[in-house]
Amino acid sequence: MWRLKIAEGGNNPYIYSTNNFVGRQIWEFDPDAGTPQERAEVEEARRHFYQNRFQVKPSGDLLCRFQLLRENKFKQRIPAVKIEEGEEITFEKATSAMRRAAHFCSALQAKDGHWPAENAGTIYFLPPLVMALYITGHLNSVFTSEHYKEILRYIYNHQNQDGGWGLHIEGHSTMFCTTLNYICMRILGEGPDGGLDNACERARKWILDHGGVTHIPSWGKTWLSILGVFEWAGSNPMPPEFWILPSFLPLHPSKIWCFCRMVYMPMSYLYGRRFVGPITPLILELREELYTQPYSEVNWKQVRHHCAKEDIYYPHPWIQDVMWDTLYICTEPLLTRWPFNKTIRDKALQVTMKHIHYEDDNSRYITIGCVEKVLCMLACWAEDPNGDYFKKHLARIPDYIWIAEDGMKMQSFGSQHWDASFLVQAMVTANLPEEIGETLARGHDFLKKSQVKDNPSGDFKSMYRHISKGSWTYSDQDHGWQVSDCTAEGLKCCLLLSMMPPEIVGEKMEPKKLYDSVNVLLSQQSKNGGLAAWEPAGAPKWLELFNPTEFMENIVIEYEYVECTSSTIQALVLFKKLYPGHRRSEIENSINNAVRYLEDIQIPDGSWYGNWGICFTYGTWFALRALEAAGKTYNNSATVRKAVDFLLTKQRDNGGWGESYLSCPKKEYVPLEGNRSNLVHTAWAMMALIHAGQADRDPTPLHRAAKLIINSQMEDGDFPQQEITGVFKMNCMLHYPLYRNTFTLWALAEYRKRVPLPSQV
Repeated sequence: MWRLKIAEGGNNPYIYSTNNFVGRQIWEFDPDAGTPQERAEVEEARRHFYQNRFQVKPSGDLLCRFQLLRENKFKQRIPAVKIEEGEEITFEKATSAMRRAAHFCSALQAKDGHWPAENAGTIYFLPPLVMALYITGHLNSVFTSEHYKEILRYIYNHQNQDGGWGLHIEGHSTMFCTTLNYICMRILGEGPDGGLDNACERARKWILDHGGVTHIPSWGKTWLSILGVFEWAGSNPMPPEFWILPSFLPLHPSKIWCFCRMVYMPMSYLYGRRFVGPITPLILELREELYTQPYSEVNWKQVRHHCAKEDIYYPHPWIQDVMWDTLYICTEPLLTRWPFNKTIRDKALQVTMKHIHYEDDNSRYITIGCVEKVLCMLACWAEDPNGDYFKKHLARIPDYIWIAEDGMKMQSFGSQHWDASFLVQAMVTANLPEEIGETLARGHDFLKKSQVKDNPSGDFKSMYRHISKGSWTYSDQDHGWQVSDCTAEGLKCCLLLSMMPPEIVGEKMEPKKLYDSVNVLLSQQSKNGGLAAWEPAGAPKWLELFNPTEFMENIVIEYEYVECTSSTIQALVLFKKLYPGHRRSEIENSINNAVRYLEDIQIPDGSWYGNWGICFTYGTWFALRALEAAGKTYNNSATVRKAVDFLLTKQRDNGGWGESYLSCPKKEYVPLEGNRSNLVHTAWAMMALIHAGQADRDPTPLHRAAKLIINSQMEDGDFPQQEITGVFKMNCMLHYPLYRNTFTLWALAEYRKRVPLPSQV
């Protein structure tokens, strides 16, 4: 039986931590664990998911929840409530539903104070890890037969009815993910026609029907070339010389968005070496299975620009293709021949590897994310298969693995802090210190221990890194990468908890550490008033013309975001109230400029585009939270009035809101089909309207939304898992199973606190 282990490093000599592994969450299989009843419960969850996999595609994250609820000896003791047709919601019923949700959330907390949960849903995360371990010969030393079983379970559960796989679990089939998952099944032992429900045969048919793997997008061409199932001659160049360009050039690593930089850094190293894994009998079989013509007859030069239409979200502009052709025809032939291969290329490879080692070390070998993790690990192996760098990478693979009823998946890189900061705020709003004080104290302790203590090591600016001291990451302290909205939400939590009795929630954070957080936030603000996420924005937008990734948009440079700007406004407003003497003038200017930014980027229909959640509902909730904090109201702000009108026009017949993930790639509001509502979207919209003073004008929309949430609550206080709710870079979705608990609790708490309700007494 699978067991989740919290804040443990084990005895591996190649793993180390900056805070004793607080926030770490890893899965291990214990063949002796679990009673017959517990094992039966897990099997029933798996069976239920499989039978309903085309109706509800995200997992309920039930294996984690089963374990935590048992360990915390949870039993829901507050009776369920229902609101009948025509019945008015009373203060008592709203309180009961909120308390039930709060007690359930408390029972999902781990011993170190965070709330473990899945953060996955993107289909192309896991197969490259399997491929890299196969190439390096470590597949069977890292993964057991139980891992194999769960990986295959995940692949089968998320195969679309047409035989392919999408970029994410709710997406249409793509060449990229269908090919990667087909290869993954073959590596794990399935035959060409094997797999559950003929998974391999159906996948291969989809691939061949859509032109074969010569039509895979550029990332796929890279991975297939590394594996030996494609030729590097069929890929556009990724010269490592990029890392030794002079800084005055407009296209330079320091101007590139950190995730883009971190992906193409190891890719360029592997490309520069033309690295290819061992050509095994399986590789030769795959060469025969995945092409519409004999492998030896493929015109590799010609297929460089091929990409299946199903995969294209950002088509290459002509100027980019001209650049690739110039590099391919003119530059690469020179750089790969003497004397340039020994002077320029070798130096470029050395500098690139220096950057890889620096990033690995400063993230404790977690790296910035899962795509980068596998590429950096493979680059280290290519440099030295027996070296410590590679062994340190192997030790951190478990940090990315997650197990649920739908199988084993690879996390983006964990959302431990992000989830904890929202849940803490929801519980503070619930105002139940006598009932959930211990939960708040543990959450507070986790937040304090997760703040980043130092900037990146050494001369970090020469390594294109920004300050991080005082920040919070998206996941845990070891990860090390500062994020502005995570920092702002963490700061806000610590400020809110500092206003509560320390005997309940623990000692407040030292002012110096709060000041460090403020310093990070102020450093992230752009001239237009908006806040970037990881590093300051400012590179010219025309650099996006050179985005080589066909299935994502706006990945070349850093941008400002409504969410980061909103979170920062709220945190700085509260900080200024509690610490009025610290950098007051700077903070006031920052808040004013940030508010203007939000007003400037509002869409004509009254909404804001959400970058990390779906989509206009999420963005509008964030914006209205900040505008309220800054003193903007329905009466004094046309911006707020337009936002309220937008939300009210989207409310569904059952009182809820429901927005399709298609809003994100289409950049226009798309409702869920069938007049469906989503509880998370409903909670966001409900809270946004509360922030905009809807209770003072007409509370009816709020009562209707609250009724839907209350009546959707399950017997144990949980809420049903529905559609996926997270996103990144417009076209890739992320699954946050805790959102169904966090935001329903928070919405009920705001409703009970700020909407006048009749009493039964």
